[in-house]
Amino acid sequence: MADGARHPWAVLPAEELLAVRLCDLDLHIRGTWLESCIDRLHADLDRRGLRIRPTCWLAEEWFCPQGICGIAIPFYLAHPRLMRLEYRQAHAVEGGTRRECLQLLRHEMGHAIQGALGLHRRRRWWELFGRSSRPYPDQYRPSPTSRRFVQHLGYWYAQSHPLEDFAESFAVWLDPRSAWRRRYEGWPALEKLVYIDEVMAELAGKRPGRLERTRIEEIRTIRKTIGEYYEERFDRYGDTFPAHFDDGLRRVFRAEGAGEPAAIYLRRHRRRLRRRVLSLYPDDAYAIDLVLRELIGRSRTLGLVAPEEESLFEDSTLLTAVATTRRLHDIREWYKM
Repeated sequence: MADGARHPWAVLPAEELLAVRLCDLDLHIRGTWLESCIDRLHADLDRRGLRIRPTCWLAEEWFCPQGICGIAIPFYLAHPRLMRLEYRQAHAVEGGTRRECLQLLRHEMGHAIQGALGLHRRRRWWELFGRSSRPYPDQYRPSPTSRRFVQHLGYWYAQSHPLEDFAESFAVWLDPRSAWRRRYEGWPALEKLVYIDEVMAELAGKRPGRLERTRIEEIRTIRKTIGEYYEERFDRYGDTFPAHFDDGLRRVFRAEGAGEPAAIYLRRHRRRLRRRVLSLYPDDAYAIDLVLRELIGRSRTLGLVAPEEESLFEDSTLLTAVATTRRLHDIREWYKM
């Protein structure tokens, strides 16, 4: 069956596609590239002798409900048209490559196995990772040079909460290419990985008992439109970039006219901008990453357009450098050097 017949919405222009309800998308994991990623996750578990298998379903975002042996995957990853729309709306597609998808699946598997088997109730678990009942912070204070935590997802995510610390450590342990014993030799984080290795050795070859597999917020039950989904998402996360940089953005980009959206331009040149500004501020990689993300979000909010000028990249580099300088003080206030 042609995709246009199975998914007639796939040929709609973006404005009309945003009016389609999530429950009417008729999306499934089976038959998509996500299926091979999940198969790879199962192969990783087999390699470790683990017989536990997560239930996977499509939802609004990546998450693993506490106590449920399951992984929710963003619906837009199930179809290339929706991935293009996601990129147009958010200027990024979280988990949109095989490598990123596997990273996130391994991370969420850590949550699934921890919650389903109650590993956080073990005394040694909270001695190493901390209390799982600790509230999640609105902002966490990462230490980029810390060796007490593994590095798997970006922004030193393991430092955000004990549950994320375990999930990140589990993902590193599960990845057959991580070489974690050599990579983390001499790091305090190695003690966590060795602990996970010992606990998983206890579970290897054993069939788990009855596990909770309820599918929370499955896409086929959600009646909001795609447009409403993005509106709620942007309202929830908002733009954190200071408005007093708007004048600088408007000097580099246009407020109207034809051309590439400024947010897409910045996203396309993100690596080049990062390298250039990092050469000016070699010790502030974390701040530069934050500023670039904020510049992209603010450019999208302002609806700016990139003019076709040869000097544009240099102007963007200067703007990012200035923004980074102004933001360093604020950022240093909430993350430990």
